[in-house]
Amino acid sequence: MKKKFFIIIFLFPILAIAQHTIKGTFSPAEEYKWAILYRLEPTSPFYTADARLDEEGSFTINLDSSATKGMYRIMYNLPPEDNSFDIIYSGEENIEFTFSETVGIVFNTSNENQLLAAYEAEMYAIRSEIGEKYKNGYEEVRGLFLTLNELQERFETEAKGTLAYNFIVANSAYFPKKGEDLQTYISNTKSTYFDMVDFNNPILQASNFLIDYSFNYITGFVEKSENDSEGYNKNIDAVYRQLENCTIEYQKVLLHYLWQKLVDINEVSAANYIAEKYLIPVSTRAMDLTLVEYLVLYQSLSIGAKAPDFSWEENEKAKTTKGSLYKIDVAEKYVIVFWSSQCSHCLKEVPKLQELVKGFEPGKTKVIAVGLEDSPYDWENKVYDFPEFINVLGLGKWENKIGDDYNVNATPTYFVLDQYKKIVAKPEDFEALEKIIAPND
Repeated sequence: MKKKFFIIIFLFPILAIAQHTIKGTFSPAEEYKWAILYRLEPTSPFYTADARLDEEGSFTINLDSSATKGMYRIMYNLPPEDNSFDIIYSGEENIEFTFSETVGIVFNTSNENQLLAAYEAEMYAIRSEIGEKYKNGYEEVRGLFLTLNELQERFETEAKGTLAYNFIVANSAYFPKKGEDLQTYISNTKSTYFDMVDFNNPILQASNFLIDYSFNYITGFVEKSENDSEGYNKNIDAVYRQLENCTIEYQKVLLHYLWQKLVDINEVSAANYIAEKYLIPVSTRAMDLTLVEYLVLYQSLSIGAKAPDFSWEENEKAKTTKGSLYKIDVAEKYVIVFWSSQCSHCLKEVPKLQELVKGFEPGKTKVIAVGLEDSPYDWENKVYDFPEFINVLGLGKWENKIGDDYNVNATPTYFVLDQYKKIVAKPEDFEALEKIIAPND
């Protein structure tokens, strides 16, 4: 489940006196229409204001005296997780920036945001250089570590008393006081990774910092002796140890984001681990049963999981019998396709699937076609064209239990199962399906 924000635009007279402004220019201008501002709290964003961009891609939002200092997020497109960025509002200065997809955000005014951006850029450059040169030995990077330490101290001094200070301190890097080989340096970096990070800091909680910092730890510190799954799980445990003293609501928020990031990079095993061991218990305690149901559904439909069972009626020689997914044993592979007689795309793809499986040797692949329908009449007429399939009627369409159990929200949707009814693939379209089940692959 990707993180989602509900956009509610309130139109009302501005009664408060304008205090500061946020001005931005997006380029190329024709690709952007709106800028929507949210105030960020540890567990959720709150709509603050919005502005339509002009022909040059520019906008201005006036912040009145009720606008509190803290973290804010500007969303400029959908989905918000891919089309937004965080800014600091100190309550004492205007903010002006330019933004493009290629360059990112550049602050023209706002000391706090400029300071943090400069820190991130300089530290990224020197850390990258250390990573590149450390393979040649400690002496090659000793001077770089001295510079790294000086930069950290300088930025902390400059940022004292600002909101940016929270991020600069939390992001401070380990540096060796004496010579050590690369493997020892990596091990020490990992063991001290969270030393300066306060997971209860509300400023850090109200940004993406803790999410990204934790995710980088999970995926970036897998030891050579471990496989990815084992390494990810150990690192997830380490992250939760940092998190367990936070409120249950914030635990849920951060764990959910980490779960989604693992899903996005197709680390299914790690996503299921974080869900089963931490996120489901935490969500249960937080009484978020909707999230619990969704996580359990994701687990049940993961690659390697046994597909949910369902049954159907078969009519043969005026006799009606019941069949079910778990009881059927007629093929090496099974393709479950969810389709509809009212879906034009389905009516193009399902006949292609029929032609494909006609060329297979008997017992290789069996298609179970589940028709998600509002009424049976069109479906009954259409399934006569597909006698090779096991045709299952799913009345209720999007409210059908079989479709719900398989989290179907579009047709056609495909699942490929092995002979034991375990999910081996979830191809996105017919072309992907064909590559998986074609006889010569």
